[in-house]
Amino acid sequence: MTPTATSASQALDAVPGVSVRLRRLATLASLTVLPSCVWRLAIAAGIPMGWGPGSDLHHSYYPGRESLVLVFVTLLQEGLGLLSLGLVRRWGEELPRWIPRLGGRRFHPLVAVVPAALGALALTAITCLGAVTWNEVNAANPDAPTGPALWIFNLSYAPLLLWGPLLGVLAVAYWRRRRVHG
Repeated sequence: MTPTATSASQALDAVPGVSVRLRRLATLASLTVLPSCVWRLAIAAGIPMGWGPGSDLHHSYYPGRESLVLVFVTLLQEGLGLLSLGLVRRWGEELPRWIPRLGGRRFHPLVAVVPAALGALALTAITCLGAVTWNEVNAANPDAPTGPALWIFNLSYAPLLLWGPLLGVLAVAYWRRRRVHG
């Protein structure tokens, strides 16, 4: 795609009242899931990630049928992460035009705000609880990663701590914008 084509497609998807800062926050929110997804896909591919033989995540179980579960969870997480972009894009306010008879219709702001707000609360609670209790869980599990593998795990999952709060900021901004701009 040429720079002109990219600019044209972004102009078509531009939404009044969305600042560059909000678009960047939405992009950042959608990218927070990427490191943990890559980490999970590495396990699905059978790459040793520091889990001991007593763990369900030990590389000897992968690749195999169990890999499908990890790939499914990764795709689900990526899909949910990308939905953050809908809070700053046109497709987050109206149905795509290619949908017969319904395309182009705007939907009520609560259709996006309620799931985004509930998701932000749930993600914040889950990731903060996970961060606070990880050392206890790790200490109780002799097959959990240690050393460099633990650092890789922590670096892969740490960005998820930002996902909930960023989604919350985007949900509030979406609600305010839709109340003002319709």
